[in-house]
Amino acid sequence: MNSQATKSQRSWSLLPPLLLLLALGDLRVDLQLLIDHFTVTTLVTAIRSHPLAVVVLLAQPSLWRRYRKRQPQAGEFSARPSDP
Repeated sequence: MNSQATKSQRSWSLLPPLLLLLALGDLRVDLQLLIDHFTVTTLVTAIRSHPLAVVVLLAQPSLWRRYRKRQPQAGEFSARPSDP
């Protein structure tokens, strides 16, 4: 049972990098345009054309904190029952 919970946590920890790759893939052409020649118009168009990708990029720090592999801290108790 404990290994299943660990497997589930491991799969959820892959969510932030997956979302980051998908957002960057969606914005690939717009990012190339911005790198080649930055204009405010290109920036505004990229934001208006891909709002979900922009929100995912802005939410990355929060996603990494939420879904990182959490190590037990000193003084914390484990969830498994004690031996009889």
